[in-house]
Amino acid sequence: MSFIHYGAREIHCKIIYYGPGLSGKTTNVQYVYEQTQPDYRGKLVSLSTENERTLFFDFLPLSVGEIRGYKTRFHLYTVPGQTFYETSRQFILKGLDGVVFVADSQSERMEANIESFESLEKSLEKQGYDLSQIPLVLQYNKRDLPGAVSLRELESTFNPLKRPYFEAVANRGEGVMETLQSVCQWVIQDLKGGNQAYEKGDAQEV
Repeated sequence: MSFIHYGAREIHCKIIYYGPGLSGKTTNVQYVYEQTQPDYRGKLVSLSTENERTLFFDFLPLSVGEIRGYKTRFHLYTVPGQTFYETSRQFILKGLDGVVFVADSQSERMEANIESFESLEKSLEKQGYDLSQIPLVLQYNKRDLPGAVSLRELESTFNPLKRPYFEAVANRGEGVMETLQSVCQWVIQDLKGGNQAYEKGDAQEV
């Protein structure tokens, strides 16, 4: 849930990157950080676990528009993918405004993708969220690898609600900013009182 910093006249929103271990969540956030002007971003914080890092930083996008005179600052978090980090995941998910689910396109990772997506739904339920009602954008990462699962299979497995989705090669920056722009615009739309999901190509630049 967004909160207002009255002194700075900012609305703060929380975006979570969720997905199985090593799917590309950290790569996404690192790329966004590198592409954000230093004057408009906070510090990149990394909390290392044995197998994966949890990243956090905030940035103030320039062109999403003001809401009743307040600028919008987005805080980006990655969530540990391994199942034994359940406590950490629950803590990070509190107060979220939008989710990017990063799926690994490799066929041998489909089971892990499905397990992670089911985990996301259950974790959100524990926090009182309905997965079908929150801004959720799908990113199908590692599309450049041989034997990647077809887009049709990914869509039928993870996207029955026809949410915005993006194909990506996050380690080259492909699809990363488009994914972020889409979820940020959807969150802004919700804050303005709308419910419309942004389709591919409708997101404005942040």
